[in-house]
Amino acid sequence: MSDIDGILRGKYIHKEKFESAVEGGFGFCDVVFGWDCNDACYDNTTFTGWHKGFPDALARLDLSTHRNVPWDDGVDFFLGEFVVQKNGRDEPFPLDGRQVLKRVLKRAERLGVMPMCGLEFEWFNFSETPQSWADKKGVGPTPITPGMFGYSLLRANHSREYFAALFAELAAFRVPIEGLHTETGPGVFEVAIVFSEALEAADRGLLFKSAAKEIGARFGIMPSFMAKWSAQYPGCSGHCHQSLSDGKKNLFYDPKGRHAMSKLFESYLAGQLKHLLEIAPMFWPTVNSYKRLVDGFWAPVKPTWGIDNRTASFRVLAGSPKSTRLETRSPGADVNPYLAVAACIAAGLAGVEQNLKLTTPPIEGTNVGAENIPRAPRTLIETTRAFRKSDFARDWFGDEFVDHFAATREWEWRQWLDAVTDWELKRYFEII
Repeated sequence: MSDIDGILRGKYIHKEKFESAVEGGFGFCDVVFGWDCNDACYDNTTFTGWHKGFPDALARLDLSTHRNVPWDDGVDFFLGEFVVQKNGRDEPFPLDGRQVLKRVLKRAERLGVMPMCGLEFEWFNFSETPQSWADKKGVGPTPITPGMFGYSLLRANHSREYFAALFAELAAFRVPIEGLHTETGPGVFEVAIVFSEALEAADRGLLFKSAAKEIGARFGIMPSFMAKWSAQYPGCSGHCHQSLSDGKKNLFYDPKGRHAMSKLFESYLAGQLKHLLEIAPMFWPTVNSYKRLVDGFWAPVKPTWGIDNRTASFRVLAGSPKSTRLETRSPGADVNPYLAVAACIAAGLAGVEQNLKLTTPPIEGTNVGAENIPRAPRTLIETTRAFRKSDFARDWFGDEFVDHFAATREWEWRQWLDAVTDWELKRYFEII
């Protein structure tokens, strides 16, 4: 299961227990939606919490997600999702990110379209173990290689066994990798996961992040998908490529359209431009996410679009009938993949439902043409307040999810306010 932060949580069960779980589901403590990434329980949520006693929620296994785990003696693996039983029927558990995405996809089905997605992640790799990192007290991780060396075969070959294991074992785990290369920064890689239907794409995103950590540990490597671990280096993105299909063809492509974009594509893009700042916590969910949003460090900071322009929030790749797509470049690698994909598709489909026109011109170069477009907020609390007030978010994701997710982000912000950082100690300890 995925928790609210997109961290894989689970348990090993006996085969006899599995058989009963297939028939009737099984109990899984709903605390996974009632605590943060460090297992500290929220004090400001209502759907679950101490006041409810953290009961079991009913979980259902999705048998179509069956995989065997190559690095764990081939053990059978299944993803699950949470449900609520009402009047003898299963209804989606409103806080479950996988169910939130499925809610959006049902609306896509009513529109007669099938969203297709492919996720990319950048992440840094360190020569650390959980114990060595604890001993360092969270300061000074050692990257597996030094220097800034993007697209480097030399650096990739430094860790060839790890590289090879990612390719081979993730393919066997049904998370196929399309491409893998070094990025700019010490020990940083970028992966492109093979394009698929949206729910499968989000499943693959969740599983990739967890699998990379488990595989890396075998080589004494600790991967980190933190959005920005050092002010010196670019942050880590979680780009989402999208198109819409009718089951036979790519509906984004029109050879007669502007830049080979169909009117449907233009409306989809217009929806994302319109709603980006309302769904921002689903793209930038942590305090650290906003440290990535620095001018001149690759991450886009304004709701802009461009033709094959990597400095824009929305990069239009208009080419062949097969490859025409939108790359949403705003999310960081620290996203919950279900929520990021749900946010992308919901914003785009809202534009389709409203038949929005793409009136904003594309930017050129680095934000040339975006001088009068407001910059994204720099703090989690600002975007969370906008998210909580958003009628669009409530319409597409449901009131219960919006209220709960907003409360969890407010909690995250409060933890930051209470923290005393090494920056403060270095700046004030002696001098003030």
